[in-house]
Amino acid sequence: MRLLLVDDHPLIREGLSRALTTEFPGSSCVAVATVPEALSAVEAEAFSIVVLDLSLPGRDGFDVARTLRQEGIQTPILMLTARSEVGDRVAGLDAGADDYLTKPFAPKELSARIRALLRRIRPISPEIGRAHV
Repeated sequence: MRLLLVDDHPLIREGLSRALTTEFPGSSCVAVATVPEALSAVEAEAFSIVVLDLSLPGRDGFDVARTLRQEGIQTPILMLTARSEVGDRVAGLDAGADDYLTKPFAPKELSARIRALLRRIRPISPEIGRAHV
């Protein structure tokens, strides 16, 4: 399993990356801090899931989710953010996120939500996550 973690806070990014690869043995995690890095990473390789913060420098996580969906990328997106207002949650799901978890969170809940999202996906093509029409 390949995870893409997008968060601009170095300590959160490092801690989450380590926790996710520990929780999912044999997985790898690409951790990036900006929207351009996230979009480049998704263009370069296929991921099993994207864990995405909303508050990013420049453009926000809503833009990332919207862009991925507009490009036909169906990889599950879990938004992980401190923004807990109902309007933010609705906007995140409407932008293309499959799930939305607010910080602070319980690591076991994050892992359970990732497992639930991964259970729902099925290979769309040999290039996992991309829909081919």
